[in-house]
Amino acid sequence: MDTMSIAVARRIALAAQGFADARPEVVTRRHLKRVLSRVQLIQLDSVNVAVRAHYAPLFSRLGAYDRTLIDEAAWTHSARKPRMLVETWAHEASLIPVEDWPLLRSGAKRPGWWRNYARLADQTPGLVDDILAVVKEQGPIGAGGIEREVAGESKRTPGPWWDRSEVKKVCEWLFGMGQLTTGTRRSFERLYDLTERVVPAEILARQVSPEEGARELIARSAAALGVATEPDLRDYYRLGPDVSHQAVADLVESGVLEPVRVRTWRAPAYRFSGARSPRKVAGRALLCPFDPLIWERGRTERLFDFRYRIEIYVPEPKREYGYYVFPFLLDGELVARVDLKSDREAGLLRVHGAFGEPDIDRPRVAAELARELRVMAEWLSLDGVVAGERGDLAAALRKA
Repeated sequence: MDTMSIAVARRIALAAQGFADARPEVVTRRHLKRVLSRVQLIQLDSVNVAVRAHYAPLFSRLGAYDRTLIDEAAWTHSARKPRMLVETWAHEASLIPVEDWPLLRSGAKRPGWWRNYARLADQTPGLVDDILAVVKEQGPIGAGGIEREVAGESKRTPGPWWDRSEVKKVCEWLFGMGQLTTGTRRSFERLYDLTERVVPAEILARQVSPEEGARELIARSAAALGVATEPDLRDYYRLGPDVSHQAVADLVESGVLEPVRVRTWRAPAYRFSGARSPRKVAGRALLCPFDPLIWERGRTERLFDFRYRIEIYVPEPKREYGYYVFPFLLDGELVARVDLKSDREAGLLRVHGAFGEPDIDRPRVAAELARELRVMAEWLSLDGVVAGERGDLAAALRKA
């Protein structure tokens, strides 16, 4: 069994996530495909303090790009530009490649929080039928539109006037079950549509067993992580421990995964058979809180000696670093973090706080961070960057 240093493991992980690739001068759909081949899926989140979460991973890896690239790939379809991505529950609510849909529907993945609405759906089959009928007739349609139309159903049929909260819950249950997905979005509002009108018939027809689905998903996790423990691999798609353990054993036997030791890691590790180990990783990137490189906080700490928590739900007086903090990656190390907000009314990217890690070259880190913040501001169509006074890196950043 090979033994590797934490520095080698870090470079493998960064290369797997696409951070060893040079940023292109002009970003095209081909580059989007390349990033997706690295990260495998993109998490969605409603927070829009700096930029919506699904736009940020591409910026981190490719630099400034036209955000309609993601919009068109996820929420439009044409013969010339077929839909590339579809929404479902994966790590959390996520965009996944359309061809991966059968893997998430195979039974390998544990049901999410929406399973709590199964009893409501069982008790109100008429409501389920009404919602599906409305979406079939009028989709893509938002939850509010479905509520109004379902209420109107009682004027044409003997059915009850369904409670609005029940309509939304059943919509979420149908989304979790895969009968509905997102046809498109309007100002980030999910507009539901029948899955059969979004996912091609030949993909929907593919039958995948839970065991095959688990193996395929763990293999994708391994490709995205490069080197990882079994819990790391499991977390990427939020699989259960039993199916994950068996899938890892099967993939070791088939040669897709190679057992390795990573110094300082207590748990056994596995290297993806196709993982690259570059001699160095250069460049810089701002990572949003939902970037797949830092999803699993324990792994982030093991790889980078960087303790990171999102503090959105922490009361402001108790926050250590800020509300929406981006770690800063420089030449393969997490060297700083900044609390960012897009002040769209003023046209400014505001840095509420800037904090450096111990033993960094502060003038260089501040200079590189300032450059990347200016790139981000321009990408977000903001006029400039304003650095505040909070944090031990703030003064150097203001100077830069």
